[in-house]
Amino acid sequence: MELPVELVEALDRACAGVPQRQLATSVDRLITRYRDPRPASTPILASTADVTAYAAYRMPATWAAVRSALERFAEQAPGFRPKTLLDVGGGTGAALWAAAELFPSLAEATVLDQVDEALQLGRRLADGAGAAAMRAAVWRRTSFADQEVFGGADLVTISYVLSELSETEQAALVARSAEGAEVVTVIEPGTPDGHRRILAARDVLIEADMTVVAPCPHQDVCPLAAGTDWCHFSTRINRTSLHRRLKGGELGHEDEKFSYVVASRTAYQPAPGRILRHPLKRKGLVTLQVCTPDDGVRQTLVSKRQGEAYRSARDVEWGDAWPPSHPPAD
Repeated sequence: MELPVELVEALDRACAGVPQRQLATSVDRLITRYRDPRPASTPILASTADVTAYAAYRMPATWAAVRSALERFAEQAPGFRPKTLLDVGGGTGAALWAAAELFPSLAEATVLDQVDEALQLGRRLADGAGAAAMRAAVWRRTSFADQEVFGGADLVTISYVLSELSETEQAALVARSAEGAEVVTVIEPGTPDGHRRILAARDVLIEADMTVVAPCPHQDVCPLAAGTDWCHFSTRINRTSLHRRLKGGELGHEDEKFSYVVASRTAYQPAPGRILRHPLKRKGLVTLQVCTPDDGVRQTLVSKRQGEAYRSARDVEWGDAWPPSHPPAD
């Protein structure tokens, strides 16, 4: 995935006023904190340098994860045309950028966060965006520990925020976000802890009479919930020159691992199955690990003798639906 040019340019401008050494120090501290599975006792972003560093090193990956999750949902709900967006814990606005690019129908957006400096930076970044809904977005500070009623929207996103809350606060936040919402998307890091938070959020959304549309092909208990494996996916984002400098990486890309759930008031048909790992492609044979509606997670072998199914299997990727809705082009 390529980060929108407007966002790349906006991030470059935002970082120009902060010494790179200070940004790099903040990046190192933030990476350490985000790898800590314990709930944060205070907001993780504690200074202007932290907020700017977060935007520079995390916005690209967050944008890619949110966009990937929303794309999977859109595949199952091709007629979904949201007009309003509520981004809960949106920080500097990565989910807003992803949703606005994927859904041009957006007309209004509200971003909520606990850190005022993150909201201020997010507003500045969005000022140069092409989408009118982004330029006119409302950026509002809130406390997620409070019982504020959010008011709902056509699309609600909650990305990379639950780790900062206790389990009780997590459940309450997801429940309040679902009130009056048509579609709710929750995204967490693709770690065992992130997966557990997604499973808990999934339960809350089902209890709120919503239907899980992606990634799960069913509404039942996750077959990986009690095992040693966990459900997560991966998306590749091309790094900008700023991104490479701050993270000290030489590769031109990075892979973001994430777990997610999307639930809807409208009972869209979920995928017939979901590929949970990189397909193993050998000559004449493709091996897929597929989460199925009725048989849990099972290994699926597709051989060259299966013709159209084999051609489809050669093209699919981790996270795709299986079998695909449309056969491959000849």
